[in-house]
Amino acid sequence: MQHHRALWMRAAAWVSAVALVLAGCAGAGRSSRGPDGGAGSSGAGAQRPVVVLQGVDATTLDPAGHAETPAYNILNNIYDTLIYRNHEMKLEPGLATEWRTLNDTTWELKLRQGVKFHNGDTFNAADVKATIERIIDPAEASPRRNNLSAIQEVKIIDDYTVHIITSAPYPILPNRLASEHVISAEYLAEHGKEYLAANPMGTGPYKFVRWVKQEEVVLEANPDYWRGAPQIQQVIFRPVPEAATRISQIQTGQADIAVNIPANQVEALRNDPSVKIVDVPSVRVIYVAFQTRKGGIVGNPTFRRALAHAIDARSLIDNVLMGAGYHMATALTPQHFGFDPSIQPYPYDPDLARRLLAESGYQGEEIQFDTPSGRYAMDKEMAEAIAGQLQKIGVNVKLQVNEWGNHVGLMTSREQKGIYMLGWGNATWDADGTLSPLLSGDGAFSSHESPVSDELILKARSTMDQAERERLYHQALRQLHEDVAHLIDWQQKDIYATSTRIEWTPRSDEEINLVSARLVQ
Repeated sequence: MQHHRALWMRAAAWVSAVALVLAGCAGAGRSSRGPDGGAGSSGAGAQRPVVVLQGVDATTLDPAGHAETPAYNILNNIYDTLIYRNHEMKLEPGLATEWRTLNDTTWELKLRQGVKFHNGDTFNAADVKATIERIIDPAEASPRRNNLSAIQEVKIIDDYTVHIITSAPYPILPNRLASEHVISAEYLAEHGKEYLAANPMGTGPYKFVRWVKQEEVVLEANPDYWRGAPQIQQVIFRPVPEAATRISQIQTGQADIAVNIPANQVEALRNDPSVKIVDVPSVRVIYVAFQTRKGGIVGNPTFRRALAHAIDARSLIDNVLMGAGYHMATALTPQHFGFDPSIQPYPYDPDLARRLLAESGYQGEEIQFDTPSGRYAMDKEMAEAIAGQLQKIGVNVKLQVNEWGNHVGLMTSREQKGIYMLGWGNATWDADGTLSPLLSGDGAFSSHESPVSDELILKARSTMDQAERERLYHQALRQLHEDVAHLIDWQQKDIYATSTRIEWTPRSDEEINLVSARLVQ
């Protein structure tokens, strides 16, 4: 803890120095003004806006009212978090300059001074308390409540110090705080949550200008941003569901960043001088799991191992995903805390698969394979190819393609009959964010339970010593791998198209942050 704190303090010192220089530029005092503080356009008209195309519009612009990436990407440019996750997915000071544990259930956060909200309100501890208490209040029904449900109380010690008390040891609290945007307590109290949901107002690099639903969200640069004013003066987020339309708008210069480019379009776009293709390994892992709770042949580990050796993952990734994926041995990526590089994927060995299948006592029972269609890149196509590989060793697979809402219902009710596909984006970058919900007996999306791995996962979740936590997670992963809880895991590759006039690097957590982007034309 002391070593990590020293690193954070060195980073905080540099950021604090920047903040002190900028503090004199910010307005003073509390204000009841609207989200733009009555300011002008800051010269936004002098530069053509940067246009970002996402697949869907935000459902709300209330930081506590959503659990979706499209809304988060917009809000991340308007608000700040207490703790910032940098491009390398490491934690750095944000609105909190330092954080430490006073005991196993008490965290102390020191807050950054001199920071202003866009309307001139001064950021302080009351804003942190209001932000967190609103999310954890059951009456608010925030979709983000589970992220912070371990928090029992937020105490204001002084204007720039807060204590966060958890109901049990909760070592990943900093990871969780890195995903929560801090609102102004006074702005919320004066205007109410309905107004906030349509008129966001934060301390971030961009100020909210307007939201025309299903058309665009317009933001303009905050010249007094405590980290330094953004180079891009105006940003527009637009919802465009069709991938072909997103690509066309990049090619014709109508847009600058487009998400979710199909892998089968990449080669042609790389030859287009008006387009740049950028990609990154994603936080999201797609997996095919076994329903082991219902007994039968799927509950037999020898049968599961037979199926695992029947999968030619390299062929699937090369020929179905067109290379846009990475075969994983477990449901964690190398960037996640707790990842164990010593665990290797089950090797493709169809002869061994057939021998194990016979050994398991399989008699040709039908195995249902539930998959969504259109939720993940080439999901139905991957399911079809996996089913084909299983059929080659003699498994009777029935592929069931589900509408997304029905598919999620099957997962949460645990009514899957055999094997199923799902994806999980664990932006905490900690093993707990995957193993607890997906692979422990009490997990909301888990169809697997094991006394050994369940105990290890639960113990790791409330262990404050990081080295011991990592050891426990490695043990749990090895046990899950031995149990063959998953048939196959692959890390998604996120593919974006950009215009040639912008320099922007995508992040593995799917965030689109424009403060670090640059125009080159």
